[in-house]
Amino acid sequence: MKAYILNNGWLECDENWMVAQSVLGSLNNKTPQVNWIKIPVYAVLIDHPQGKILYDLGCHPEAMNGYWPAGLQSVFPYHFEESQRFAAQLALTGTKPEDIKTVVLSHLHLDHAGHLHLFEHADVYVHQKDFEYGQTLVHLSPDPAAHGAYVKADLEVPVKQYHLVEKDMELVPGVELITLPGHTPGILGLIVHLEKEGTLIFPQDAVYDRRNYGPPAKASGIVYDSIAFFNSIEKVRNYAKKYNAKVMFSHDMDFFKTLKVAPEFYE
Repeated sequence: MKAYILNNGWLECDENWMVAQSVLGSLNNKTPQVNWIKIPVYAVLIDHPQGKILYDLGCHPEAMNGYWPAGLQSVFPYHFEESQRFAAQLALTGTKPEDIKTVVLSHLHLDHAGHLHLFEHADVYVHQKDFEYGQTLVHLSPDPAAHGAYVKADLEVPVKQYHLVEKDMELVPGVELITLPGHTPGILGLIVHLEKEGTLIFPQDAVYDRRNYGPPAKASGIVYDSIAFFNSIEKVRNYAKKYNAKVMFSHDMDFFKTLKVAPEFYE
C-alpha cells in the first residue's frame, strides 16, 4: 500500500482563521495588523491492493471565476499552478479520475469537496452529520453568504452512492476512518497503516496546524462545537500514541513543506 500527497495549490487567509486569536489588540496597539498567510490545499491517494481510494478533493478550479461566491473569494482566495490541477496531480501517480471507485470526504467545505464533479461514478463516504448540515445550509437560503464554507454546487453533484458514516470504521484492511466532530458537525479523519513508514493520521480540519494540536491545544477560527473540537484533538492524540503515528496537519504550510508529495509516496 502506498499513500500519495496531491498538491492542489494554496489558499490565502487571515491567520486568525487557522489559530484563533493569533493577533490581538491591546491598550498600546488597538488596531494591530493581521497576519495574511498561505495555507496548503491537498488530497491523499491511497493505492491499496483492493483499489485506489481518494481522500478529499481540494478546491474547484473555477473557484475565483465565479464558482465560489464573492465573499469566499475575498476571505479565502485560491491559487494554483497548472501542475497542481487535480487531474495533473493524479497523473503523477499513474492514475486517471475514472480509476477511482472510492472517495472519502473529510467534510464538505469548499477546499475539500471541490472536484467531486470528476467522480460522479464513485462511491462517496462522508460523515452523516456534516452531510446533513451542509445540505441544510445550502438549500435553506438562496443567499450564498448564509452557506458558510459550503458551496451549493459542490453539494449538488450526483454520485454513484453516498455512504453516510456515523461511527469509526475500517474502510479496507489497513485504512481506518475516525469521526472527529468540532470544526463541523462531523469530520472523517483517515488513519493509514503503512508497512515501511508506520501509521499516518490525517485529521484534516479537526487539526489545521501544529499550534492547534499543542499541547496545549488551541482553537481554530472556524468551530461549530468548541467542546467537541477539543475532544477530537485529544482523540487524535490518543490514536497517535496508540500507533506511534505521525499526525498530518491539513493547513500548516511550514509542515507541508516537509512532506513527500506526488510523485513521491509513503509506503
